[in-house]
Amino acid sequence: MSTVFMPQLSIDDLRIEPGLPTVVAPKAGVHVSLQEAAPLLRTVADDILEQAGGVLFTGFQVSSIESFQGFAASFGHPLIGYEYASTPRSQVEGAVYTSTEYPPHRSIPLHNEQSYTREWPLRIWFHCVLAAQSGGATPIADSRAIYRGLDPALVARFAKRELLYVRNFGQGLDLPWQHTFGSDDPRVVEKYCAARGIECSWRHSEDGELLLRTRERCQAVARHPRTGDMVWFNQLNLFHLSALDQDMQETLIDAVGLESVPRNVYYGDGEEIEAEALTEIRAVLDRQRVVFPWLSGDVLMLDNMLTAHARDPFAGPRKVVVAMAQSYSEMPGGEQKTAR
Repeated sequence: MSTVFMPQLSIDDLRIEPGLPTVVAPKAGVHVSLQEAAPLLRTVADDILEQAGGVLFTGFQVSSIESFQGFAASFGHPLIGYEYASTPRSQVEGAVYTSTEYPPHRSIPLHNEQSYTREWPLRIWFHCVLAAQSGGATPIADSRAIYRGLDPALVARFAKRELLYVRNFGQGLDLPWQHTFGSDDPRVVEKYCAARGIECSWRHSEDGELLLRTRERCQAVARHPRTGDMVWFNQLNLFHLSALDQDMQETLIDAVGLESVPRNVYYGDGEEIEAEALTEIRAVLDRQRVVFPWLSGDVLMLDNMLTAHARDPFAGPRKVVVAMAQSYSEMPGGEQKTAR
């Protein structure tokens, strides 16, 4: 079949496959770039994203990371930076970042972006610049289905007690606080934390390094501000010390003590979370995983509250970049909510 160059794309030129993710692609023989298709794709996404939770745009030509950034920005909200980072990332261009720079042999569990704090993006885009030779998928899961799949008594307990995230920066074990907060001035850190209800404290290591500890009480579940859906929304399974293998847990505790491990999470009152609860939560997350293969050029758009994401181990070169938009904040106690 000969290639058709479309002067103006219409819905009839697209193949749309419902599901999570909903797949949107040009029909056979239709040759169009993501930039050219953007006005129509925005309309499609606006219609289906908050029902489906995620849309995979595949088969469109993406000429550069800059064009991906333009596509994400075209949805009408300024792209936002990666503040209060929990994992290593590099800024690629503008407001586009690398996906989490963990070693290729390690998996990253399902999570909703920045759900370990009270402020997060409602929209997140992933662009596969180069698919891995093997592995490297970005599994996703329906946060509404996770909420429904958990024991209602467990959900009620976590909703009431919430979560307390404790982070210890630096020590040669995790991100330096200077990297996370973009400043080497403790006063900047303290101002940032005070504005967001994050407790912070300082101490010095034996060799004189200034160390930062933060403690933030956050939601375990949340209600989507537009759809009204209740979602399981946290990074409990990722932050809890048990996310590491037993040898690594013991090594960290021996090195710095339990209270100073890089990250851990407790009930909001500081009490330990039961192992049985963690086991149930991880089992439900595993059952809800949806895996699709990346193709170079793909763009995945997620509603960050409705859909969690992860990363599978991979072999060979792989490059996936990320953009985020539409910051949403929820103050402790639910006094104030703002979407912008």
